[in-house]
Amino acid sequence: MIGYVVRRVFSAAGVLIAVSILVFLIFFKTPGVDPARQIAGKQATPQVIAQIRTDFGLDKPLPVQYFAMMKRLVIDRDLVSYTDRGPVLSRVAKAVPVTLSLVGGAAVIWLLLALGAGTLAAVFRGRAVDPLLMGLGLAGMSLPVYWLGGVVNLLTQGTWHASVFSWLPELGYTPINVDPLKWFGQLLFPWITLAIGTAGLYARVLRADLIEVDRSEFVLTARAKGLSESRVLFRHVLRNSLIPFVSLFGLDLGAMLGGAAVLTEQVFGLPGVGNLTFHSLSRFDLPVLMAVTLYGAFAVVLVNLLVDLGYAALDPRIRVR
Repeated sequence: MIGYVVRRVFSAAGVLIAVSILVFLIFFKTPGVDPARQIAGKQATPQVIAQIRTDFGLDKPLPVQYFAMMKRLVIDRDLVSYTDRGPVLSRVAKAVPVTLSLVGGAAVIWLLLALGAGTLAAVFRGRAVDPLLMGLGLAGMSLPVYWLGGVVNLLTQGTWHASVFSWLPELGYTPINVDPLKWFGQLLFPWITLAIGTAGLYARVLRADLIEVDRSEFVLTARAKGLSESRVLFRHVLRNSLIPFVSLFGLDLGAMLGGAAVLTEQVFGLPGVGNLTFHSLSRFDLPVLMAVTLYGAFAVVLVNLLVDLGYAALDPRIRVR
């Protein structure tokens, strides 16, 4: 198991280095993109542009530029935004807890909903509860986040706020260490909004895997030995059905932590990584864009590393690969 973990860690580190190089080339060496001109503004003279290119090291060889940029971003942590000269890393560090709070709470909700609905639908397949749960899941998957979030805001912050949701704070984000109750109130409906569509997909995937595994020979053998249905379900069927479920969860969690929950953050006014990416992209702020992209890559790689370790825990045969 230790050897498997070491191999996966080195593989993850290699992926991060490759991604950092690719991100640097895309943002700073794409044909037609001149970071110095972007910093200087539209009315800048050639002399000003040349001076900025020298100050930021953009006139040096490509490998030197890459290592200098990574050094300023990761080690010195003094890389600044092109638009307001604010420190890049502090911006990302301020946005990450917001996204972690949003995605973490939503993940708990969608996992609980998916495990419950998918398992019930598989156990009672062919009965009325099966199409009902799967129909609700399909309906949740079909609702766009921006529309659902808008409706939720209309009801909770407008139409029914005075009568039903007067306890709900205004839109925004309050750190949990400042006011835990306000933190929970501001994130409750963003959690539900983000979780509804994802839970429907996960429930359908889990139901299909449970039914497939339930027909396997080792499950029939377990029943032939006289094991109870609950033990067969939880010790054999559910455990072996979780591998594709865990894989899907890792992909979605990594992407959302990396900023894919941008629509939810925009609708509910949450200053997370997705929101930061959106505003940096609209201003073409290359250092901030590079930082959030590298953070997103790190989140995806880290979560998938944990997923690989989860595979090994669920199925020991994977450890020898």
